[in-house]
Amino acid sequence: MAWRPVMGLILIFALVIYEEWVSIPSCKLVPTSSTDLELDLDHPDDLKVMLVANLLLLGSESPFFNSNFRDYYLSKFFRKSFESLKPDMLLVLGDVSAKGSELTRSKWVSVLHQFHGLLGPFIGLPYHVILGDRDIGECSELNVKSVNWMASNFPGLDSAGCGAFEISNISFVSLNAVALLCGNNNLRFGVEKVVERESVDLQMETESAAEVMNKASKLRETDNNFGWKENSISSGSGPALLLHFPLYQTVDCNCSGFNAFKRTLKHSRESSNMLGSRRLVETGPYKLSQTLPRNATEYIFQALKPRIVFSAHAHEFCDQLHSDGTREVSVPAMTWNARDDPGFVVATFHRNRRAVSVSYCSLARESHVIIAYVSFIVLFLSTTPLLRYLRIL
Repeated sequence: MAWRPVMGLILIFALVIYEEWVSIPSCKLVPTSSTDLELDLDHPDDLKVMLVANLLLLGSESPFFNSNFRDYYLSKFFRKSFESLKPDMLLVLGDVSAKGSELTRSKWVSVLHQFHGLLGPFIGLPYHVILGDRDIGECSELNVKSVNWMASNFPGLDSAGCGAFEISNISFVSLNAVALLCGNNNLRFGVEKVVERESVDLQMETESAAEVMNKASKLRETDNNFGWKENSISSGSGPALLLHFPLYQTVDCNCSGFNAFKRTLKHSRESSNMLGSRRLVETGPYKLSQTLPRNATEYIFQALKPRIVFSAHAHEFCDQLHSDGTREVSVPAMTWNARDDPGFVVATFHRNRRAVSVSYCSLARESHVIIAYVSFIVLFLSTTPLLRYLRIL
C-alpha cells in the first residue's frame, strides 16, 4: 500500500525526536529545612556546578553493545544536560574508568580519549576530576608512580591525586579518598599535607599569620591515626570538599526517605532499586557500602570545617547531615553500566549566603529506552513490504 513507505519515514523521524527528548535530564530541587532556599530565585552571579560520578568507561575494551548504545546515550546525556542546565563548571567524583587499576597505560589512554569525547560541550568550561578506587585500585595495589601518571592527565591534581582551587570566590578542595583508607604510604602523607596546608590557609583568613603559625607548630599533632587538635574556626566556614568515598556517618543514616521524592521525577516513577540486576561493582576493589574510617572523617572535619561535602562511590543519591551540621551529598552513578536509572547532581553556590541548593537530576531508564526501541522496530516492520513477504512464505 502507498502509505506504508510514508509511515516508515514517519517512524524514523519519530525515533530521532524520541532520542533527543529522552536524553533531556529531569531535575528537581531537593527539599531542605531552609524554606527560603526553595523559594529564592537563582541570581546570575551564582555558581552552578554539575557533579557526576562513576562513569565506568571501558575505552578500547568496550563491547559492541556499550560502544553503540550505552556510550552513545551517555554522550547524549552530557550534551543535553549542558544545553538545558548551562552549568558554569563540571566536577567528576571518581571512577572514570570501570577497571582502570587493571589497565596498562596504553589502554588507559583509550579511556582518556573516551572521556574527553564525552566532555564535548564542556571543553570551554572549567572542570575537575578526582580519582576513585576503580581508577587506582585498593591499598595493596596502590602504586605511587601510576597514581602520579593518572593525576597528571587531569587538570588541577597534584602527585598525590589531590587538588585545591577557587572559582567565583568559592573554594574547593579535593582529596584522594582511597589513600586515606591506607596505612603508612607516600600517597596518604601527601593527602595529609594538603589537609594541613588548607587548614592553615583557612585559619589565616580569620587570624593573624603569627597566631596561625604558632598554633600550627605547637598544637598540630598529626600521626598515623589522623590526630589533630581542634581549631577555632566554626563548622561550615571552610571549602566545598570533594571526595570519592563518603565520610563516616556518626549517626544513623537513612536515605530511604528520598525514594518518595525520586518517584516524583519524570524518569523515576518506579522503584529505583534495579542496581543488582547488572552491576560491575562485584569486580571493584571496594564494596558500595565503603566509607572513610571514623578517625579520618573526624580529622577532615576538624581541620577543614567544610562548607559542604560531595562524595560518590555508592552509585546512589543521598543527602544527609553529620552530627556537626555539615551537609554531605552523595552523587549517583551517571551510567547504565552501573544502574538502570542513572542520575547526577547540580549544586548552586549562592553569592549572598553560605547555603548551597542541590538539585537531583534523573536520566532515562535503560529498560524504558530498550522497550521503546523494540516497539519502534515492530511498528517499522509492520509498515514495510518485508512483513508481507514473510507472511506469504
